[in-house]
Amino acid sequence: MTEATSSSAPVLWTARDAAAAVNGTLQGADWNATGVSIDSRTVKPGDLFIALAGPNFDGHAYAAKALTAGASAVLVSHRPDDLPADASVLLVEDTFAALQDLGSVARLRAKARIVAVTGSVGKTSTKEALAVCLGALAPTFATAGSLNNHWGVPLSLARMPADSVYAVFELGMNHAGEIGPLSRQVQPDVAVITTIEAVHLEFFSSVEAIADAKAEIFEGMSPNGTVVLNRDNPHYARLVAAARTKGLSRILGFGTAEDAAARLTECSAHATCSAVTAVIKGEPIQYGVSLPGRHHVMNSLGVLLAVQALGGDVATAAQALAKVKPIKGRGVRKRVRLGGDWLTIIDESYNASPVSMEASFQVLKASEPSAGGRRVAVLGDMLEMGEKSPLLHAALAEPLRANGVDLVFCCGPNMKRLFDKLPTAMQGAWAENSAALAPKIAQALRGGDCVMVKGSLGSRMALIVDALSALGDADAPVENSALNDTNGKTARAVQQG
Repeated sequence: MTEATSSSAPVLWTARDAAAAVNGTLQGADWNATGVSIDSRTVKPGDLFIALAGPNFDGHAYAAKALTAGASAVLVSHRPDDLPADASVLLVEDTFAALQDLGSVARLRAKARIVAVTGSVGKTSTKEALAVCLGALAPTFATAGSLNNHWGVPLSLARMPADSVYAVFELGMNHAGEIGPLSRQVQPDVAVITTIEAVHLEFFSSVEAIADAKAEIFEGMSPNGTVVLNRDNPHYARLVAAARTKGLSRILGFGTAEDAAARLTECSAHATCSAVTAVIKGEPIQYGVSLPGRHHVMNSLGVLLAVQALGGDVATAAQALAKVKPIKGRGVRKRVRLGGDWLTIIDESYNASPVSMEASFQVLKASEPSAGGRRVAVLGDMLEMGEKSPLLHAALAEPLRANGVDLVFCCGPNMKRLFDKLPTAMQGAWAENSAALAPKIAQALRGGDCVMVKGSLGSRMALIVDALSALGDADAPVENSALNDTNGKTARAVQQG
Protein backbone atom coordinates (compact mmCIF):
# COMPACT_ATOMS: atom_id res chain seq x y z
CA MET A 1 0.00 0.00 0.00
CA THR A 2 1.45 3.34 -0.99
CA GLU A 3 0.47 6.85 -0.01
CA ALA A 4 -2.10 8.56 -2.16
CA THR A 5 -0.82 10.43 -5.19
CA SER A 6 -3.99 11.70 -6.86
CA SER A 7 -7.60 12.63 -6.24
CA SER A 8 -8.66 9.26 -7.68
CA ALA A 9 -6.96 7.49 -4.78
CA PRO A 10 -9.02 6.15 -1.86
CA VAL A 11 -10.30 8.77 0.56
CA LEU A 12 -8.19 9.06 3.69
CA TRP A 13 -10.14 11.80 5.48
CA THR A 14 -13.55 13.31 4.76
CA ALA A 15 -13.98 16.93 5.78
CA ARG A 16 -16.43 15.92 8.49
CA ASP A 17 -14.19 13.19 9.94
CA ALA A 18 -11.14 15.45 9.98
CA ALA A 19 -13.05 18.29 11.64
CA ALA A 20 -14.36 15.92 14.32
CA ALA A 21 -10.87 14.54 14.92
CA VAL A 22 -9.30 17.97 15.49
CA ASN A 23 -12.35 19.77 16.95
CA GLY A 24 -12.12 22.30 14.14
CA THR A 25 -14.44 24.52 12.09
CA LEU A 26 -15.06 23.94 8.39
CA GLN A 27 -15.20 26.83 5.94
CA GLY A 28 -15.84 26.73 2.20
CA ALA A 29 -16.79 23.82 0.00
CA ASP A 30 -16.90 20.21 1.12
CA TRP A 31 -13.81 18.12 0.44
CA ASN A 32 -12.17 14.72 0.78
CA ALA A 33 -8.45 14.22 1.38
CA THR A 34 -6.47 11.36 -0.14
CA GLY A 35 -3.26 12.35 1.66
CA VAL A 36 -1.82 14.64 4.33
CA SER A 37 1.06 17.07 3.82
CA ILE A 38 2.99 19.63 5.89
CA ASP A 39 5.28 20.75 3.05
CA SER A 40 3.85 22.92 0.26
CA ARG A 41 6.78 21.94 -1.99
CA THR A 42 5.65 18.32 -2.09
CA VAL A 43 1.87 18.69 -1.95
CA LYS A 44 0.04 16.18 -4.12
CA PRO A 45 -3.44 16.67 -5.59
CA GLY A 46 -5.99 15.70 -2.98
CA ASP A 47 -3.80 16.35 0.07
CA LEU A 48 -4.94 18.05 3.23
CA PHE A 49 -2.23 20.67 3.85
CA ILE A 50 -1.46 21.36 7.53
CA ALA A 51 0.17 24.75 8.13
CA LEU A 52 2.67 24.14 10.92
CA ALA A 53 4.50 27.07 12.50
CA GLY A 54 8.14 26.58 13.49
CA PRO A 55 10.99 28.77 14.74
CA ASN A 56 12.21 29.50 11.21
CA PHE A 57 9.06 29.18 9.11
CA ASP A 58 5.27 29.42 9.19
CA GLY A 59 3.30 27.11 6.97
CA HIS A 60 0.44 29.63 6.85
CA ALA A 61 2.53 31.64 4.39
CA TYR A 62 2.35 28.70 1.98
CA ALA A 63 -1.29 27.68 2.40
CA ALA A 64 -2.42 29.43 -0.78
CA LYS A 65 0.48 27.83 -2.69
CA ALA A 66 -0.61 24.42 -1.42
CA LEU A 67 -4.12 24.97 -2.76
CA THR A 68 -2.70 26.02 -6.14
CA ALA A 69 -0.69 22.76 -6.15
CA GLY A 70 -3.91 20.78 -5.78
CA ALA A 71 -4.50 20.47 -2.03
CA SER A 72 -8.13 19.67 -1.30
CA ALA A 73 -8.13 21.83 1.84
CA VAL A 74 -5.84 23.63 4.27
CA LEU A 75 -5.75 23.20 8.04
CA VAL A 76 -4.84 26.53 9.66
CA SER A 77 -5.00 28.34 13.01
CA HIS A 78 -5.84 31.64 11.28
CA ARG A 79 -6.94 32.52 7.78
CA PRO A 80 -3.99 33.90 5.75
CA ASP A 81 -4.72 37.14 3.86
CA ASP A 82 -3.86 35.62 0.47
CA LEU A 83 -6.23 32.69 0.81
CA PRO A 84 -9.02 32.70 -1.81
CA ALA A 85 -12.44 33.57 -0.44
CA ASP A 86 -13.87 30.22 -1.54
CA ALA A 87 -10.97 28.12 -0.21
CA SER A 88 -11.76 24.92 1.68
CA VAL A 89 -10.45 25.55 5.20
CA LEU A 90 -10.32 23.61 8.45
CA LEU A 91 -9.78 26.16 11.21
CA VAL A 92 -8.26 25.06 14.55
CA GLU A 93 -6.63 26.69 17.58
CA ASP A 94 -3.25 24.96 17.19
CA THR A 95 -2.16 23.23 13.98
CA PHE A 96 0.49 21.01 15.61
CA ALA A 97 -2.03 19.82 18.21
CA ALA A 98 -4.43 19.15 15.34
CA LEU A 99 -1.79 17.05 13.57
CA GLN A 100 -1.35 15.00 16.73
CA ASP A 101 -5.14 14.62 17.02
CA LEU A 102 -5.39 13.37 13.45
CA GLY A 103 -2.69 10.83 14.23
CA SER A 104 -4.43 9.71 17.42
CA VAL A 105 -7.77 9.21 15.68
CA ALA A 106 -6.08 7.35 12.83
CA ARG A 107 -4.54 5.01 15.40
CA LEU A 108 -7.89 4.51 17.15
CA ARG A 109 -9.68 3.56 13.95
CA ALA A 110 -6.86 1.35 12.66
CA LYS A 111 -7.31 -2.40 12.59
CA ALA A 112 -3.71 -2.94 11.50
CA ARG A 113 -1.15 -4.96 13.39
CA ILE A 114 1.63 -2.48 14.04
CA VAL A 115 5.39 -2.82 14.42
CA ALA A 116 7.63 0.04 15.56
CA VAL A 117 11.38 0.16 14.92
CA THR A 118 14.14 2.02 16.71
CA GLY A 119 17.85 1.53 17.35
CA SER A 120 21.13 3.39 17.16
CA VAL A 121 21.66 2.41 13.52
CA GLY A 122 19.68 0.51 10.91
CA LYS A 123 16.24 1.89 11.74
CA THR A 124 15.24 3.06 8.29
CA SER A 125 16.60 0.10 6.35
CA THR A 126 14.91 -2.28 8.80
CA LYS A 127 11.67 -0.35 8.49
CA GLU A 128 11.89 -0.58 4.71
CA ALA A 129 12.60 -4.31 4.85
CA LEU A 130 9.59 -4.85 7.11
CA ALA A 131 7.42 -2.84 4.72
CA VAL A 132 8.48 -5.01 1.78
CA CYS A 133 8.11 -8.29 3.69
CA LEU A 134 4.72 -7.46 5.19
CA GLY A 135 3.61 -5.91 1.91
CA ALA A 136 4.16 -9.31 0.29
CA LEU A 137 1.53 -10.70 2.68
CA ALA A 138 -1.20 -8.03 2.85
CA PRO A 139 -1.85 -4.28 2.42
CA THR A 140 0.85 -2.53 4.46
CA PHE A 141 1.49 1.09 5.37
CA ALA A 142 4.93 2.35 6.39
CA THR A 143 6.59 5.56 7.47
CA ALA A 144 7.88 7.46 4.43
CA GLY A 145 11.60 8.21 4.52
CA SER A 146 12.77 9.06 8.02
CA LEU A 147 9.65 10.71 9.43
CA ASN A 148 10.47 9.44 12.91
CA ASN A 149 10.28 12.46 15.22
CA HIS A 150 7.67 14.49 17.13
CA TRP A 151 5.97 15.73 13.94
CA GLY A 152 6.93 12.90 11.58
CA VAL A 153 5.24 10.18 13.66
CA PRO A 154 1.80 11.86 13.99
CA LEU A 155 2.01 12.81 10.30
CA SER A 156 2.68 9.18 9.42
CA LEU A 157 -0.20 8.01 11.60
CA ALA A 158 -2.51 10.55 9.95
CA ARG A 159 -1.52 9.12 6.55
CA MET A 160 -2.28 5.52 7.51
CA PRO A 161 -5.31 4.11 5.62
CA ALA A 162 -7.93 2.66 7.92
CA ASP A 163 -7.96 -0.64 5.99
CA SER A 164 -4.23 -1.36 6.41
CA VAL A 165 -3.58 -4.93 7.58
CA TYR A 166 -0.05 -4.15 8.74
CA ALA A 167 1.77 -0.90 9.51
CA VAL A 168 5.42 -0.10 10.18
CA PHE A 169 6.62 2.99 12.03
CA GLU A 170 10.12 4.26 12.69
CA LEU A 171 10.81 6.02 16.02
CA GLY A 172 13.93 8.16 16.40
CA MET A 173 15.55 10.36 18.99
CA ASN A 174 18.70 12.21 19.96
CA HIS A 175 17.67 13.05 23.52
CA ALA A 176 16.20 11.05 26.38
CA GLY A 177 12.44 11.31 26.76
CA GLU A 178 11.67 11.60 23.04
CA ILE A 179 10.76 8.02 22.09
CA GLY A 180 8.30 7.44 24.95
CA PRO A 181 5.67 9.89 23.66
CA LEU A 182 6.07 8.55 20.13
CA SER A 183 5.53 4.98 21.31
CA ARG A 184 2.41 6.00 23.21
CA GLN A 185 1.06 7.50 19.98
CA VAL A 186 1.86 4.46 17.83
CA GLN A 187 0.98 1.79 20.46
CA PRO A 188 2.95 -0.94 18.68
CA ASP A 189 2.06 -4.62 18.87
CA VAL A 190 5.71 -5.44 18.15
CA ALA A 191 8.79 -3.36 18.95
CA VAL A 192 12.15 -3.93 17.25
CA ILE A 193 15.40 -2.45 18.58
CA THR A 194 18.08 -3.05 15.95
CA THR A 195 21.11 -2.37 18.17
CA ILE A 196 22.56 -0.02 20.78
CA GLU A 197 25.75 1.82 19.84
CA ALA A 198 27.76 4.96 20.61
CA VAL A 199 25.57 7.43 18.70
CA HIS A 200 24.40 10.89 19.85
CA LEU A 201 27.06 10.82 22.59
CA GLU A 202 26.92 14.60 22.71
CA PHE A 203 23.57 14.29 24.48
CA PHE A 204 24.18 11.19 26.63
CA SER A 205 26.52 10.40 29.49
CA SER A 206 27.02 6.78 28.41
CA VAL A 207 25.96 4.11 25.95
CA GLU A 208 23.87 2.61 28.77
CA ALA A 209 21.91 5.87 28.85
CA ILE A 210 21.31 5.49 25.12
CA ALA A 211 19.96 1.98 25.75
CA ASP A 212 17.57 3.36 28.37
CA ALA A 213 16.34 6.01 25.93
CA LYS A 214 15.72 3.42 23.22
CA ALA A 215 13.87 1.26 25.76
CA GLU A 216 11.22 3.98 25.94
CA ILE A 217 9.71 2.24 22.90
CA PHE A 218 8.16 -0.21 25.38
CA GLU A 219 6.06 2.54 27.00
CA GLY A 220 3.26 2.41 24.42
CA MET A 221 2.93 -1.37 24.35
CA SER A 222 0.32 -3.58 25.97
CA PRO A 223 1.39 -6.61 28.06
CA ASN A 224 0.53 -8.79 25.05
CA GLY A 225 3.13 -7.08 22.89
CA THR A 226 6.29 -8.70 21.56
CA VAL A 227 9.81 -7.28 21.85
CA VAL A 228 12.50 -8.15 19.27
CA LEU A 229 16.09 -7.45 20.34
CA ASN A 230 19.63 -7.95 19.08
CA ARG A 231 20.82 -10.90 21.18
CA ASP A 232 24.47 -10.21 20.36
CA ASN A 233 24.43 -6.63 21.61
CA PRO A 234 26.17 -6.02 24.98
CA HIS A 235 23.08 -4.19 26.23
CA TYR A 236 20.63 -7.01 25.52
CA ALA A 237 20.16 -7.87 29.21
CA ARG A 238 19.54 -4.22 30.07
CA LEU A 239 16.84 -3.97 27.41
CA VAL A 240 15.25 -7.24 28.56
CA ALA A 241 15.06 -5.89 32.10
CA ALA A 242 13.47 -2.67 30.85
CA ALA A 243 10.88 -4.61 28.88
CA ARG A 244 9.99 -6.78 31.84
CA THR A 245 9.66 -3.71 34.03
CA LYS A 246 6.94 -2.55 31.60
CA GLY A 247 5.15 -5.90 31.97
CA LEU A 248 6.37 -7.33 28.66
CA SER A 249 7.31 -11.01 28.76
CA ARG A 250 7.31 -11.94 25.06
CA ILE A 251 10.93 -11.19 24.22
CA LEU A 252 12.70 -12.62 21.18
CA GLY A 253 16.40 -12.29 20.36
CA PHE A 254 18.19 -12.44 17.02
CA GLY A 255 21.88 -12.93 16.32
CA THR A 256 24.52 -15.65 16.46
CA ALA A 257 24.01 -16.73 20.08
CA GLU A 258 22.87 -20.33 20.55
CA ASP A 259 19.77 -19.23 22.47
CA ALA A 260 18.69 -16.63 19.91
CA ALA A 261 15.16 -17.19 18.61
CA ALA A 262 16.45 -16.28 15.15
CA ARG A 263 20.03 -17.55 14.80
CA LEU A 264 22.40 -16.92 11.92
CA THR A 265 24.28 -20.09 10.96
CA GLU A 266 25.90 -19.10 7.67
CA CYS A 267 26.29 -15.98 5.56
CA SER A 268 27.79 -15.71 2.07
CA ALA A 269 28.55 -12.04 1.40
CA HIS A 270 28.70 -10.52 -2.08
CA ALA A 271 29.34 -6.96 -3.24
CA THR A 272 25.65 -6.10 -3.51
CA CYS A 273 23.85 -8.79 -1.52
CA SER A 274 24.14 -11.75 0.88
CA ALA A 275 22.89 -15.34 0.95
CA VAL A 276 21.73 -16.37 4.42
CA THR A 277 21.18 -19.63 6.27
CA ALA A 278 19.47 -19.31 9.64
CA VAL A 279 17.32 -21.11 12.18
CA ILE A 280 14.15 -19.35 13.30
CA LYS A 281 12.49 -20.90 16.33
CA GLY A 282 14.00 -24.26 15.50
CA GLU A 283 13.15 -24.21 11.80
CA PRO A 284 15.92 -23.93 9.17
CA ILE A 285 15.53 -21.26 6.51
CA GLN A 286 17.55 -19.96 3.57
CA TYR A 287 17.03 -16.66 1.81
CA GLY A 288 18.77 -13.78 0.06
CA VAL A 289 19.18 -10.21 1.34
CA SER A 290 19.46 -7.66 -1.46
CA LEU A 291 21.38 -5.14 0.69
CA PRO A 292 25.12 -5.83 1.17
CA GLY A 293 26.77 -6.12 4.56
CA ARG A 294 26.53 -8.30 7.62
CA HIS A 295 24.59 -5.61 9.48
CA HIS A 296 21.70 -5.98 7.03
CA VAL A 297 21.85 -9.76 7.41
CA MET A 298 21.56 -9.46 11.18
CA ASN A 299 18.65 -7.04 10.96
CA SER A 300 16.89 -9.34 8.49
CA LEU A 301 16.66 -11.90 11.31
CA GLY A 302 14.88 -9.33 13.45
CA VAL A 303 12.55 -8.54 10.55
CA LEU A 304 11.51 -12.18 10.22
CA LEU A 305 10.92 -12.50 13.97
CA ALA A 306 8.70 -9.42 13.83
CA VAL A 307 6.75 -10.84 10.89
CA GLN A 308 6.18 -14.05 12.81
CA ALA A 309 5.10 -12.13 15.92
CA LEU A 310 2.54 -10.25 13.80
CA GLY A 311 1.13 -13.56 12.56
CA GLY A 312 2.64 -13.36 9.07
CA ASP A 313 4.08 -16.16 6.95
CA VAL A 314 7.84 -16.17 7.50
CA ALA A 315 8.71 -18.15 4.36
CA THR A 316 6.97 -15.66 2.06
CA ALA A 317 8.47 -12.74 3.95
CA ALA A 318 11.96 -14.22 3.68
CA GLN A 319 11.67 -14.49 -0.08
CA ALA A 320 10.67 -10.82 -0.22
CA LEU A 321 13.97 -9.80 1.41
CA ALA A 322 15.57 -10.29 -2.00
CA LYS A 323 13.47 -7.36 -3.29
CA VAL A 324 14.37 -4.69 -0.73
CA LYS A 325 16.00 -1.70 -2.41
CA PRO A 326 18.54 0.66 -0.82
CA ILE A 327 17.42 4.19 0.05
CA LYS A 328 19.05 7.34 -1.23
CA GLY A 329 21.99 8.18 1.02
CA ARG A 330 21.96 4.70 2.55
CA GLY A 331 23.79 2.45 0.15
CA VAL A 332 22.44 3.30 -3.30
CA ARG A 333 25.00 2.36 -5.96
CA LYS A 334 25.48 4.04 -9.30
CA ARG A 335 28.07 3.87 -12.06
CA VAL A 336 29.34 6.62 -14.33
CA ARG A 337 31.59 6.29 -17.36
CA LEU A 338 35.04 7.69 -16.61
CA GLY A 339 38.20 7.28 -18.69
CA GLY A 340 36.98 4.29 -20.65
CA ASP A 341 35.83 2.38 -17.57
CA TRP A 342 33.11 2.56 -14.95
CA LEU A 343 33.42 4.50 -11.70
CA THR A 344 31.25 2.88 -9.02
CA ILE A 345 29.75 5.25 -6.42
CA ILE A 346 28.28 3.96 -3.15
CA ASP A 347 26.12 6.70 -1.62
CA GLU A 348 26.17 6.52 2.19
CA SER A 349 25.81 10.27 2.63
CA TYR A 350 22.76 10.37 4.90
CA ASN A 351 24.27 9.56 8.29
CA ALA A 352 27.36 8.32 10.08
CA SER A 353 28.57 6.91 13.40
CA PRO A 354 31.60 4.78 14.32
CA VAL A 355 29.67 1.51 13.97
CA SER A 356 28.04 2.45 10.66
CA MET A 357 31.38 3.66 9.33
CA GLU A 358 32.96 0.27 10.00
CA ALA A 359 30.00 -1.51 8.41
CA SER A 360 30.41 0.64 5.30
CA PHE A 361 34.13 -0.13 5.13
CA GLN A 362 33.26 -3.84 5.12
CA VAL A 363 30.85 -3.27 2.23
CA LEU A 364 33.58 -1.38 0.37
CA LYS A 365 35.97 -4.28 0.97
CA ALA A 366 33.49 -6.68 -0.64
CA SER A 367 33.21 -4.42 -3.69
CA GLU A 368 35.58 -5.36 -6.48
CA PRO A 369 37.15 -2.47 -8.45
CA SER A 370 37.99 -3.03 -12.11
CA ALA A 371 41.57 -3.88 -13.10
CA GLY A 372 43.76 -1.04 -11.90
CA GLY A 373 40.92 0.44 -9.87
CA ARG A 374 41.04 1.30 -6.18
CA ARG A 375 38.78 1.20 -3.15
CA VAL A 376 38.28 4.84 -2.16
CA ALA A 377 36.59 6.20 0.97
CA VAL A 378 35.32 9.80 1.10
CA LEU A 379 34.44 10.68 4.68
CA GLY A 380 32.79 13.66 6.34
CA ASP A 381 32.52 14.45 10.04
CA MET A 382 30.44 12.23 12.31
CA LEU A 383 28.33 14.73 14.26
CA GLU A 384 26.91 14.60 17.80
CA MET A 385 29.84 12.50 19.06
CA GLY A 386 30.53 14.67 22.11
CA GLU A 387 33.87 15.17 23.82
CA LYS A 388 35.23 11.87 22.49
CA SER A 389 34.71 12.96 18.91
CA PRO A 390 38.42 13.51 18.03
CA LEU A 391 39.35 10.05 19.33
CA LEU A 392 36.42 8.35 17.62
CA HIS A 393 37.36 9.88 14.29
CA ALA A 394 41.04 9.00 14.63
CA ALA A 395 40.12 5.42 15.57
CA LEU A 396 38.69 4.84 12.09
CA ALA A 397 42.22 4.56 10.68
CA GLU A 398 42.62 0.92 11.72
CA PRO A 399 39.32 -0.41 10.26
CA LEU A 400 40.08 1.46 7.03
CA ARG A 401 43.41 -0.37 6.76
CA ALA A 402 41.90 -3.69 7.83
CA ASN A 403 39.28 -3.50 5.09
CA GLY A 404 41.76 -2.84 2.31
CA VAL A 405 40.79 0.76 1.53
CA ASP A 406 43.43 2.18 -0.81
CA LEU A 407 42.74 5.91 -0.68
CA VAL A 408 40.93 8.18 1.78
CA PHE A 409 39.57 11.70 1.30
CA CYS A 410 38.26 13.62 4.31
CA CYS A 411 36.49 16.88 5.10
CA GLY A 412 35.59 18.61 8.34
CA PRO A 413 37.60 19.47 11.46
CA ASN A 414 37.11 16.11 13.16
CA MET A 415 38.01 14.09 10.08
CA LYS A 416 41.32 15.99 10.03
CA ARG A 417 42.22 13.84 13.07
CA LEU A 418 41.66 10.72 11.00
CA PHE A 419 43.42 12.06 7.93
CA ASP A 420 46.56 12.93 9.90
CA LYS A 421 46.69 9.42 11.37
CA LEU A 422 46.59 7.64 8.01
CA PRO A 423 49.71 6.36 6.24
CA THR A 424 50.88 8.78 3.56
CA ALA A 425 50.04 6.29 0.82
CA MET A 426 46.37 6.28 1.92
CA GLN A 427 46.03 10.06 2.13
CA GLY A 428 44.05 11.47 -0.76
CA ALA A 429 43.19 14.99 0.36
CA TRP A 430 41.53 16.88 3.22
CA ALA A 431 39.40 20.03 3.06
CA GLU A 432 37.39 22.15 5.45
CA ASN A 433 34.07 21.13 3.92
CA SER A 434 32.50 18.96 1.24
CA ALA A 435 32.28 21.77 -1.31
CA ALA A 436 36.02 22.33 -1.12
CA LEU A 437 36.78 18.61 -1.21
CA ALA A 438 34.61 17.68 -4.21
CA PRO A 439 36.91 19.03 -6.97
CA LYS A 440 39.97 17.40 -5.37
CA ILE A 441 38.26 14.01 -5.46
CA ALA A 442 37.05 14.51 -9.03
CA GLN A 443 40.63 15.13 -10.16
CA ALA A 444 42.02 12.08 -8.34
CA LEU A 445 39.50 9.42 -9.33
CA ARG A 446 39.78 7.26 -12.42
CA GLY A 447 37.74 4.64 -14.19
CA GLY A 448 37.67 1.33 -12.36
CA ASP A 449 37.63 2.93 -8.91
CA CYS A 450 34.96 2.05 -6.36
CA VAL A 451 34.27 5.03 -4.11
CA MET A 452 32.14 5.12 -0.96
CA VAL A 453 30.90 8.52 0.29
CA LYS A 454 29.80 8.73 3.91
CA GLY A 455 29.24 11.32 6.64
CA SER A 456 26.58 12.79 8.88
CA LEU A 457 23.81 14.67 7.10
CA GLY A 458 25.15 17.98 8.41
CA SER A 459 28.46 17.30 6.66
CA ARG A 460 26.64 17.66 3.32
CA MET A 461 28.33 14.69 1.69
CA ALA A 462 25.47 14.39 -0.82
CA LEU A 463 27.08 17.34 -2.58
CA ILE A 464 30.10 15.13 -3.32
CA VAL A 465 27.87 12.28 -4.55
CA ASP A 466 26.21 14.70 -6.97
CA ALA A 467 29.58 16.02 -8.15
CA LEU A 468 30.92 12.53 -8.81
CA SER A 469 27.71 11.48 -10.54
CA ALA A 470 28.16 14.37 -12.97
CA LEU A 471 31.64 13.23 -14.06
CA GLY A 472 30.31 11.06 -16.88
CA ASP A 473 27.32 9.31 -18.38
CA ALA A 474 25.37 7.30 -15.84
CA ASP A 475 24.77 3.58 -16.18
CA ALA A 476 21.61 1.77 -15.15
CA PRO A 477 21.34 1.06 -11.39
CA VAL A 478 23.67 -1.66 -10.21
CA GLU A 479 21.76 -4.94 -10.00
CA ASN A 480 22.19 -7.66 -7.40
CA SER A 481 23.45 -10.14 -9.98
CA ALA A 482 24.93 -12.50 -7.40
CA LEU A 483 21.58 -12.66 -5.63
CA ASN A 484 19.73 -13.26 -8.87
CA ASP A 485 22.13 -16.06 -9.77
CA THR A 486 21.73 -17.84 -6.47
CA ASN A 487 18.11 -17.07 -5.66
CA GLY A 488 16.85 -20.41 -6.85
CA LYS A 489 19.58 -22.30 -5.00
CA THR A 490 20.65 -20.65 -1.77
CA ALA A 491 17.95 -18.02 -1.29
CA ARG A 492 15.10 -20.46 -0.74
CA ALA A 493 12.78 -19.96 2.18
CA VAL A 494 11.91 -23.24 3.87
CA GLN A 495 8.26 -23.31 4.90
CA GLN A 496 7.89 -23.46 8.65
CA GLY A 497 5.79 -26.14 10.23
